[in-house]
Amino acid sequence: MSIINKLASRQGIKSDLPNQQLAKEIVETNNTEGIKEIAENLKNKDRKIQSDCIKVLYEIGYLRPELISEYVHDFLKLLTSKNNRLVWGGMIAVATIAVLKANELFAHRDELYLSMEKGSVITIDNAVKALAKVAAHKEEYNQEIFPFLITHLKTCRPKDLPQHAESVLVAVNLRNKDQYLAVLQERADHMSSSQLKRIQKLNKKLEEI
Repeated sequence: MSIINKLASRQGIKSDLPNQQLAKEIVETNNTEGIKEIAENLKNKDRKIQSDCIKVLYEIGYLRPELISEYVHDFLKLLTSKNNRLVWGGMIAVATIAVLKANELFAHRDELYLSMEKGSVITIDNAVKALAKVAAHKEEYNQEIFPFLITHLKTCRPKDLPQHAESVLVAVNLRNKDQYLAVLQERADHMSSSQLKRIQKLNKKLEEI
């Protein structure tokens, strides 16, 4: 039986639970052929199947990113899709494998920048995560990507700053630590008390760098 028949939409179920269960089953059985079939159906004419497939793939990425890492270019292609569900789903998938595919993603950094500038909230959140992980991989990558992330931290919505700053922390090192800290301090006046607490936790972590 085709693994596609286990997707939520093929079962007539509106919940994402079947897709999450399928991802877990694939991981537990190391079903690489199943993953290949799911990836191929990202191009299915049925948008519901497309959506289910990207959901299954990034759920696998949460559990065992190495199982989907070879599909990095498939995920990158989704970033220009007219289907926004595939765009932000693709970016989630990219974020889950960014540590494993830093070299490939660095080569396509301009595409990530563009998606981040034009994307939805979920797309932006995961682009920040992906870019920060790539920047943490190698100093050369850091010097190229970190300024972009800093500009984002300076201009993003105040309510998004704590989360995005937390994501960027992985790319902070001795060279750029002061620059990162300065942005957090500059924007402190625009933070709520709960947001400031998250920023303060970051300040403590910075002391360890």
